[in-house]
Amino acid sequence: MPGEPEASGPARAAGTLGAVFLFGVPVRFHFTFVILVFLLLAAGLRGRQSAMLEVVYFLAMFASILMHEFGHVLVARRCRIQTIDVVLYPIGGVARLARTPPPRHEVWIAAAGPAVNIAIWLIVLVLFQFGGEAALGAWLDPAETRLLARVADSNLFLALFNLLPAFPMDGGRILRSLVALWKGEAPATRIATWIGRIIAASMGLYGFLTGQFLLVFIAFFIYTGAAKEGLAVQSRSLSQGWPVRAAMVTEYRTLCHGDTLREAGDLLLATSQQDFPVLHGDQVVGVLERDTLMEAMSRGGAETYVAGVMNRRYVALEPDMDLAEALPLLAQTSSALVMEGERLLGMLTKENLSEFLLLRRFGVEPGSRTAG
Repeated sequence: MPGEPEASGPARAAGTLGAVFLFGVPVRFHFTFVILVFLLLAAGLRGRQSAMLEVVYFLAMFASILMHEFGHVLVARRCRIQTIDVVLYPIGGVARLARTPPPRHEVWIAAAGPAVNIAIWLIVLVLFQFGGEAALGAWLDPAETRLLARVADSNLFLALFNLLPAFPMDGGRILRSLVALWKGEAPATRIATWIGRIIAASMGLYGFLTGQFLLVFIAFFIYTGAAKEGLAVQSRSLSQGWPVRAAMVTEYRTLCHGDTLREAGDLLLATSQQDFPVLHGDQVVGVLERDTLMEAMSRGGAETYVAGVMNRRYVALEPDMDLAEALPLLAQTSSALVMEGERLLGMLTKENLSEFLLLRRFGVEPGSRTAG
């Protein structure tokens, strides 16, 4: 299913291990997915042929899920929307998009994944008619002739399951995009997430009562995904139309590129600031984040110069940039610098952004720095 970064989430999905690149898109594996791979491989190494067929079946389904996600990726690319990465979980995958597509594009992007699974199902059925199942069964084990049938049926199940109108599943995204065409994104998301939560709660209750705990896990995934998406859309709604300067921090401390980590640590203790712009004269040359400072200090480098460990690839935002457009960029880091040309005007931190959105939610309008 396609997804998008939330304002409070990291650029790299939490719990992912490593990445491989396909068509220029990073494919990341959640640690639970890797554990499942090792368990299946261990089962296959027991020497039982049926266990090896289970491993082959798993690999076939892994390829099916990957093609499902790249169905989203390729259609999103046709709509000129980049994909941050594809994250694979034991129950499926998520293609994280760089921005929310407009409703007329989201419906096609969301439908592309299930369409790929239906195409696989139809192709395998055609192979059945030409004896493909018998040929593959004879190659692996003449007694095991249902492997391709299982793959076909599983792809059909993936398509139908993903088409459930339970946000953030593909069906839920299709529902949201259709409703958004006449009610707008925020109301459509509220409707889709409400339906998704009801379906997830019903699914979880049924799974719990029948002892199908995988179903409970899937329901939990849908429910939390709907909640996160609802918060993300609310953040965009509250921030849209406001410039970055309305939420930026204007009272902050800076470091000189010739300062030591000891001096940076003293400043960290003396203020509530977590990240510090590093200047060379009046020019910004980098940012020293709290985590980087602590890591460098743990190596016994208290007298190391700040310039040796600072982050030179910081995120810079224009002061009049729409705050809603800045949310995905801020998701890549703990703070961003607000700059007008080469002049530093302020900082935009996640903490200050959260306070700004909270005030907006309570109906409080920012004062002297409002614009647009």
